[in-house]
Amino acid sequence: MSRPPTHSESQRPNVVVVGGGPAGLMAAEVLAAGGVRVDLYDAMPSVGRKFLLAGKGGLNLTHGEAFDDFCARYGSRRASIEPMLRRFGPMELRDWARGLGVETFVGTSGRVFPRDLKAAPLLRAWLARLRAAGVAFHMRHRWHGWSEDGALRFVTPQGESTHRPDAVVLALGGGSWARLGSDGAWVPWLTRRGVDVAPLQPSNCGFDVAGWSEFFRTRYAGHPMKTVALSIADDAAPAFAQKGEFVVTETGIEGSLVYAASAPIRERIARQGDALVHIDLLPQRDAQMVQAEVARPRGSRSLSTHLKSRLGIDGVKAALLHELLTRDELGDAARLAAAIKALPLRLVRARPIDEAISSAGGVRFEALTDDLMLRAVPGVHVAGEMLDWEAPTGGYLLTASFASAVVATQGVLARLGRR
Repeated sequence: MSRPPTHSESQRPNVVVVGGGPAGLMAAEVLAAGGVRVDLYDAMPSVGRKFLLAGKGGLNLTHGEAFDDFCARYGSRRASIEPMLRRFGPMELRDWARGLGVETFVGTSGRVFPRDLKAAPLLRAWLARLRAAGVAFHMRHRWHGWSEDGALRFVTPQGESTHRPDAVVLALGGGSWARLGSDGAWVPWLTRRGVDVAPLQPSNCGFDVAGWSEFFRTRYAGHPMKTVALSIADDAAPAFAQKGEFVVTETGIEGSLVYAASAPIRERIARQGDALVHIDLLPQRDAQMVQAEVARPRGSRSLSTHLKSRLGIDGVKAALLHELLTRDELGDAARLAAAIKALPLRLVRARPIDEAISSAGGVRFEALTDDLMLRAVPGVHVAGEMLDWEAPTGGYLLTASFASAVVATQGVLARLGRR
């Protein structure tokens, strides 16, 4: 527990930030720079746990693509997210990292990383700057809504405590990775106060099929499907088509290409009970060429040998054809060629939310003012993955979380007269 504020400090407005992820830490930084006293509370023993985990494979801070393309990644919530990104977007995020002594670079995929690819040095420098700015950290304090008289309630190892700040910023994350603190436990506390919250759902997640055969499951689970394309098309929703790769799992499929399609897949399952996707096993070859190669006489060679020699299809790609097509379809050159370019795969459910990289749903923007204050609870602003938006991996999640924290806290400072 930090020291009590001095008399001069106690004259300044006090703002509580609940949540020690990227959005909460950015909120604390902006508030401290605005001249208010900041107390940050988090249920975990230390802050930035999900941030550190995200950096294990190389911390993807943001993306280097054109701003209009960047904004398009937020889909139906672009209109709500884009104004925030105009105030704190990819370039501002890179400048902010540079201010902490962390230079960034744009990778071949367009993703932006710290030079050393690590999250820990950035987080250490960030926390040092926050502490120097006077931010007080209160760990192992789990927020439990409000008391009857309107005070914030926290459950701690020493028992329950309450706090009455001048304003509050909630940055409690979504519903994925409960072991790192993002467990969605805040939802009932807000709904009881009349806040409109969209149900939390898995995003950037894998999906199950109705069931692989025992042979395919045991032999090919964990195998990557490289250089493929995935598409979805129906009359009721926008189409999706993208190249990439994914991984076969024991129950279905996951990986970057599947994560990118997770929103339309999830929506179709919710609407009709399942989602039909098509996999192009050879996106670099046109359909006419594939048709010609499949139709070539193969003599005494097996179909597997023929596909491998003529088209390079073997391993898990060949196995998936055998898994999903009937004997008649495999024996018909025209139907087989069509399947190679558009192999139908029916997905029946998303994997559990705690396995997802992120979550969709949260506090609806319609329940918020332009500066992200809860209309139903004046003086309380929200930021980060608590908001009802989603985006693919690639730095979009972090950037929008930072941007929303900037907008929310600038709103707090304006309302406190501390711009």
